[in-house]
Amino acid sequence: MKRHKRKSSSGEISKDFRKREANKFNKTHSGKLTQSKIEEHIKLFEKVKEEISKTVVGQQKVIDGLLMAILCNGHVLVEGVPGIAKTLIVRTLSKVTGGDFSRIQFTADLLPTDVTGLTIYEEKTKKFKVVKGPVFANFLLADEINRSPPKTQSALLEAMQEKEVTIGDTTYELPTPFFVMATQNPIEQGGVYTLPEAQVDRFLFKIIVDYPTSQDEIEILNRNMTLRHFESYELNAIINPQKIIEMQQDTKKIYMSREIAQYIVDLVDATRNPSNYKIEKGKYIGYGASPRASIGLFIASKAQALLKKSPYVLPEHVKEIARNVLRHRILLNYEGQAENVNSDDIVKEILDKVKVP
Repeated sequence: MKRHKRKSSSGEISKDFRKREANKFNKTHSGKLTQSKIEEHIKLFEKVKEEISKTVVGQQKVIDGLLMAILCNGHVLVEGVPGIAKTLIVRTLSKVTGGDFSRIQFTADLLPTDVTGLTIYEEKTKKFKVVKGPVFANFLLADEINRSPPKTQSALLEAMQEKEVTIGDTTYELPTPFFVMATQNPIEQGGVYTLPEAQVDRFLFKIIVDYPTSQDEIEILNRNMTLRHFESYELNAIINPQKIIEMQQDTKKIYMSREIAQYIVDLVDATRNPSNYKIEKGKYIGYGASPRASIGLFIASKAQALLKKSPYVLPEHVKEIARNVLRHRILLNYEGQAENVNSDDIVKEILDKVKVP
């Protein structure tokens, strides 16, 4: 593995790739996304964000991350302290995209059937009836998901990965699009359960929500939900589920060269074999990222390119979404946990040292 030893500045790589990727893209004759179609999607997304701003103040990085995840047909794990509009954001998002919204408040006594649904027997009709759970929605908020035991948490596994749910002996398809935003509180340690790694890996992004700025918080005082009803904001549906599906299909059409694909594979490989890339903080890695990380970087970088009005992926597009994709997929060893190492710092070093082929 010698690729990481290449000596090129990020500016030189970016300029060189911009020319090369543009030439390759222009030679592509089928399946490519036109610039006019990209501009059309961008205008719609700007209208969506403008509508969201009626209720949500600030948090632009979070909103951008959620919109990007929707483009990728992926799910998001959001971590942040209580009271910073996590629930409001996804509720607003469902409203302006014309989808159905459902919320599950995860608690210690929540059962898997409370998530997926169950079969009941009706005495009047003398027949069994299927009662579908709250998972049957376009936008599902799994609030404080780490408050329920693993058995209940894993009830979302089939839904998130297969986009279907089995109730009794029958399998039901979930509505499309289907988007899960799960939240967890990083502060409290009592009465919470660590998310199973198999479930964490199914989230495309893990997004960290910070406190609002002082300027944003002044605006929050005037628009807070405790003084007004949600309906009073008179939110309009800017797009619909069918349009979202079209956008998801167009995201896949963003061009990616073999070199960029190899760069993605190298980034993920650096989490598994850090010594090959001279990653000093690699000594804190217990387990590297799974192939889902490569898939996540692949589709997320295409979404990032689209939002940056580019019909092809550049190295900076991969770098801009790498933390959201990788931070929850790098498992620290005991030494890393004892040293309170932040996985974001490991990702930063990997991005600094792994070069584009």
